[in-house]
Amino acid sequence: MQKYYYGYDEFLGDVIALSKKIEEFKPDTLLAVARGGLTLGHFIAQALDTRRLFALNSIHYNKEKKLDTLEIFNVPNLSEAKRVVIIDDIVDSGETLKGVIELLQKEYPNCEFKLATIFYKPTAIIEADYRAKEAHEWIDFFWEVDPIGSC
Repeated sequence: MQKYYYGYDEFLGDVIALSKKIEEFKPDTLLAVARGGLTLGHFIAQALDTRRLFALNSIHYNKEKKLDTLEIFNVPNLSEAKRVVIIDDIVDSGETLKGVIELLQKEYPNCEFKLATIFYKPTAIIEADYRAKEAHEWIDFFWEVDPIGSC
């Protein structure tokens, strides 16, 4: 399998670009999808100078293997939110983010949701509103491979 290493310096440039796009939406809440969206969510929250950053968990991959199930849990209370940006590292098949959006829209029908990702695949069943790059191979994100190699 061909892999692309996505490093810190490239990430910083993408955070700046994504934050400028997201800022136009004027979100009152950021919601990172753990684990892939946590690093990006933290940096975007810093760039937008907000502390209204929440996280939820989803499990649809085990390392490089896509699972047959999608589990979404630890969904925060968003009852005070009106404009939420859901943040993840990549839209691969799109099944995870589609499931997250459907669950949130059902729970919070008066809230407007947008998606932000670094990478996207044009074959995904859902499209991110804010995205930086098209993915052509497996992405090795620095936050996944760098710390693990030092343990």
